[in-house]
Parts: sequence; C-alpha cells; structure tokens
Amino acid sequence: MSTSTSQLDKDDYNDTGRLDGASRARVFTVLAVIVLFSEIAPMQYTIVAAALQKIAPSFPGVGADINWAIIVFGLIGAAASPLIGKMSDVWGKKRMFLICGALFVIGCVLDATTSNWAVFLFGRCLQATAIATAVIAYGLIRDLMPRKMIPLALGLTATGFGVASIAGPILGGYLVDNHSWRAIFWVLAAFTLAMLPLVWFIVPESKLRVPERIDVVGAALLSGGAALTLIYVDKGHDWGWAKPTTLAWLIAGISLLVLFVVVEKRVSTPIMDMELLFHPRVALVLAGALLASLQIGIVSYAIAYMAQTPPESTVVAGVEQGTLAKIQELTGQALPPEAVQVALDPGYTYGSGYSLLEFAIRIALIGSVITMIFGAVAGLLAKRIGARLPLVVALFIFAGAGIAFALLPLTTTTFLIVNSIFSIGFGMYYACMPILLVEAVPQEQQGISLGMLGVMQSMGVAIGLAVVTAFLHNNGMSALVSVGGQPQPATPLPDLFGDHGYRLGFWVCAAASVLALSLALVMKHGRTPATGGTAH
Repeated sequence: MSTSTSQLDKDDYNDTGRLDGASRARVFTVLAVIVLFSEIAPMQYTIVAAALQKIAPSFPGVGADINWAIIVFGLIGAAASPLIGKMSDVWGKKRMFLICGALFVIGCVLDATTSNWAVFLFGRCLQATAIATAVIAYGLIRDLMPRKMIPLALGLTATGFGVASIAGPILGGYLVDNHSWRAIFWVLAAFTLAMLPLVWFIVPESKLRVPERIDVVGAALLSGGAALTLIYVDKGHDWGWAKPTTLAWLIAGISLLVLFVVVEKRVSTPIMDMELLFHPRVALVLAGALLASLQIGIVSYAIAYMAQTPPESTVVAGVEQGTLAKIQELTGQALPPEAVQVALDPGYTYGSGYSLLEFAIRIALIGSVITMIFGAVAGLLAKRIGARLPLVVALFIFAGAGIAFALLPLTTTTFLIVNSIFSIGFGMYYACMPILLVEAVPQEQQGISLGMLGVMQSMGVAIGLAVVTAFLHNNGMSALVSVGGQPQPATPLPDLFGDHGYRLGFWVCAAASVLALSLALVMKHGRTPATGGTAH
C-alpha cells in the first residue's frame, strides 16, 4: 500500500500528542468531551427528522419538499466531510472541530428565527458541517488516546454516550409536543455553545500535520460529484428517474467522480491516495458501508412514520366526519352518520397514533440504549479479536431484521422487538466501521478516509430513503366514499401508504445487508486484534 510515511521523520510521525502519561481521569475527560461534541449531528437528526410534520405548516407551499430539511443536511454533510477531513489533517483537528461547531450554532440561530424557506435551508447547510465532527473525532481519538484505549474509544464515539441516542428522542418529543418547533434549534444552539469552551480548554490539539497543500480541484470534484449524485437519488422519484433532465444530474455526478479519480492519479499531492482508496482494506469497508446504510435509512424512517400514523379506524372516522360536514355546508342538510360509508384502498394494518414523545419512550429509547451498549461491546471485541467478526455478526442481524420486518405483522410489538434486535447490530456496525478504517490507513490519510466513510454512509441512507419513498408512493392510499349508496370519486390521502410499500422496502434492506455481509465474509482485514492504528 502506498503511503507518504517515508516522507516524515519517524519520531515526528509517532508524536501526535498522545496522552500516554496522563491520568485516567484526564484521558476519560478528554474522551467524554470529544464524544459529547460529536453527538451534535446525530442528535439534531433524531429531533429534526421526527419534527418535520410540525415544521411544515410554517412554510406553506413547500409541500413534500419539506423533506429537503433532512436531505440538504445529509447532502451538504456528505459532500463536505472529505474536504473537512482533509483540512483537519492539514490544519489541525481541534481547530476544525471548533469551526464546525461555530457554523452549526449560526445555522441553528438562522433556523430558529426565519420564516423564509431559502434561509431555513441555508441554515441547515451550515448545520451540516456537524456531520464532519464525527470524522474529526475519530482522528482526534487515534492521535490522542493511549493505543490500548483506541478501539473502545472509537466504539463509544460511533454510538455515543447517550445524549443523542437516549436524551435526543425524549428531548425532541418533549419540545415538539409542548413547544414551537423553533425551540429545537434554540436548544441545539445552546448545547453546542456550552460544548465549545469545553473543547477549547480540555481537548488538546493533535500535533499531527500533513505537510501538503489541500488539493482544491480534487476536493471540488469529489464534493461536487457526491452532491450531484445524491440529488439524483433524493429527487429521482419526484422528477422521474428516467427523464433526461433528471438523468443529467446522475451523469454529471458520476462524471465528476470519475474525473476525480483521473485527476488524483496525476497530481503530486492528491486529496486522497488512489491506490489506498481502491485497496481491499479500504474499498471493502466503504462498499459495505454503502450497502448496510440502506437499511439504516429505511428502518429509521419507516418505523417512526408507521408508529406515529393514526390507526385505520381513526382515519376512516375522520373522513366520514369531514364528508358529513362538507355535505351539510353545501346543502344545509344534516345526514345521519350511516348515510356515509368509507373504505380505504388499499388499506393498512399498522398505525399506533403515537405522539413523537410516545414513540421515543415506547420504541426508540430501548433501541437507543441497546445501540450505545453494543457499540462499546464491539469496541472491546475489536481489541481482542479484531473488528471483522463483530461486523459479520452485525450484518447478519441486519439481514435477519430486514426479513423479520418484511414478514411479521406491522404492529407496535413487532417494531419494539425487531428494532431492539436490529439495534444490537446497529451499535456493532457503527463501531466496527471506523475501527476498520483507522486500522487500514496511515495517520496522514485518516481524515480523508473517514470522510469517505461519511460519504458512503450518507449515500446509503439517501438511497434507502429514495427506495422506500418510491415504493410508498406506488402504494398510495385513497378514500372510497359512498353517500347514500352513491359512490363518490376516490379521494387521495397523501400521507398514508399501504403495507406492501413498506414490506418491499424491508426486503431491499435484507438484500442489501446480505450483499454487505458477503463482503465482510471475504474481508481479510480486521481478523487480528485492533491495535489502535499501528498496523498499516
């Protein structure tokens, strides 16, 4: 594997500011601050994604494009992560940590105060830099933590100490159910403002610097290619997958990515070593991340949406009452309730009618705790036996959970039990991926490599959301109303979807996870105990 290690003095290369002589209290305090700060991105996603229904009325006319509040966050975050990762290698990880935090605060303040959709999206773009804090956190941990602690620390960072996974759903549910959605962004801004001085005073800066200029052309090609491809994936259903104007986004994106590879092979200081990128140690991890993240996107969206959907009987009663009220308004005549008959086509079996807070407490909370625990477990296992076997177990669980969701009744009990099992794999997966990459790449390539992991995971989530959205819209719901025995034109119910659309999405989850599992099974990397990045 080609590296630039030989260009660095060995002592300088190993001197990253590691806290080998520090007390355990000092080491764990630094780790705690890094982990808490890196929880900003997952915490906002947990809260904002579930609050879209409450945010939408403040921006009339946006309609289904309200999803861009989430899409643009992942889009910009994925495109910016490799560049920010490289900047952290060159300019300093702590410095970029603080810059990302400051941009996040500015974005939150904009979103908390604006009623303009364009300004709101710009605020979300600024917040998206928080996605890169996870990339930077992995690098800081590799540079600062004692070697023996790195696998466990990476596992804890990947799944969090609980602020995002436990407090996030409850806090988000409370704020959305009891206050304006704008309170979400004020609280996120306040949390980040409280963390910035802790990072400044407690976390030391890594001494590792890559003595090279940032390849601006390569960064622009990579970020632009990823962004255009993600736009096609996210909007293909709305615009028409096969329309020439839609395909143009995909073609342009792929062209830029191909050009990125060509250019990077020719420049003297590439943003990423192409030989390293396509080495099996790295390529198999990135490909597995793309495939596995499809399930993360589909499951996280589908379960929350189904659990918060009212039962079919409630929807039918609402349509009946609305029809009776409309007839009385038009004719002045009040019909008896039995004069109106309503059926849903195709009908659905799910629907608990939970508020966001109820969903958080009854379903999401247990899964979040399990995710956090098994992220730490995977880190410990990686230190003892390597990260590949825990990853295999995680992907086996992913495949089994996808099949279970597709076959079992879509009830709250199913969501609770299967999601809890899925969360075991979720925690192990998120812990193993950065460990495998940290073990695979030299120190001076860690930022950009982990940035590429962020791109693949964001791409996978986006593809998963696009797939399930397409299936759902092909299984849309309509109300069939009959008044006095006379059928009326079918009335579309745009926020409701048939069971079949969700089940197809879960089958895609299972298939993608099986493919990711096959890659993990042939992976030669990660079969020995993790060393904290000493093996290249």
